[in-house]
Amino acid sequence: MPPEPTEVQVRSGVEGDLDALTDIYNHYVRETPITFDTAPFTPEERRPWLLSHPEDGPYRLKVAVDGTFQGNSQRILGYATSSPYRAKPAYSTSVEVTVYLAPGAGGRGIGTLLYKALFASLADEDVHRAYAGIAQPNEASTRLHERFGFRPVGTYREVGRKFGRYWDVAWYEKEL
Repeated sequence: MPPEPTEVQVRSGVEGDLDALTDIYNHYVRETPITFDTAPFTPEERRPWLLSHPEDGPYRLKVAVDGTFQGNSQRILGYATSSPYRAKPAYSTSVEVTVYLAPGAGGRGIGTLLYKALFASLADEDVHRAYAGIAQPNEASTRLHERFGFRPVGTYREVGRKFGRYWDVAWYEKEL
């Protein structure tokens, strides 16, 4: 019998989430071509990334947690971020967005909850466009982004090499 569904809550990420967020990301580093990082990170190596996503401003970190507590903490089911698109000042009104889910957390609408919260938090920010790069193939991510109004703008062919092969990245954009 499947487990009873639990309430999922979305909140801003905090420093206490760092270990769990690193574990989620490292799963994708080790097991998938979804990220082109090839070596797992320690939480300390990921700390600057976490700190670059404050509670306000255009660069946010939203975390989905299981509504039930395990001891004193809640299990993190995934996260979504908006990050700088490029470093040059003229790009400051553009963000790159992404979602990562914990293994086994897919297919429950958690990505949708995370993006709803992320885009709601960006509504009053000076952000004009959101971009997402999706390593191909990734049907679930493509469906999620299209559900939120992202449209394809092009594909970089064989732009990354991981696991002994080359991978394409499809780029999507959304007006905010």
